[in-house]
Amino acid sequence: MIVYDLACHEGHRFEGWFGSSADYEDQRARGLLACPSCGSGEVSKAPMAPAVPAKGNSRQEVLPSEPRPMANTPMPPEVQKALAALAKAQAEALKNSTWVGDRFAEETRKMHYGERDEAPIHGQASLAEAKALIEEGVPVAPLPFPVAPPEKLN
Repeated sequence: MIVYDLACHEGHRFEGWFGSSADYEDQRARGLLACPSCGSGEVSKAPMAPAVPAKGNSRQEVLPSEPRPMANTPMPPEVQKALAALAKAQAEALKNSTWVGDRFAEETRKMHYGERDEAPIHGQASLAEAKALIEEGVPVAPLPFPVAPPEKLN
């Protein structure tokens, strides 16, 4: 998965998740991208931190030299409802999952290679660890919302 910071021509910034940079380009070309704040279809990549150099064979988007102020508009009710439902679904899914903290990559890899019993787990992995797991064919996915470690909840 690739996460891009996106911006519309009105200056609204938001995040988009794509299977690959080609998926982003395809969705953009077909007009499937829209700003969740104003509905504008004029969407482009926004500067991100940390900066990751683009592939040599990809086009560079040019953003306006003058940054536009970000609008302080309320989130549409449909988006609020969808996010609440997604948060509820994530909480329900994690009820039967075990927090493994920073051992996530190690424990997931062990399950994949049959070195331990399979069980639902969640934890933390660095970007490099997540990429390595995906390259090995280990099925992993990021959670849509951050999860506080159990020791931080008390």
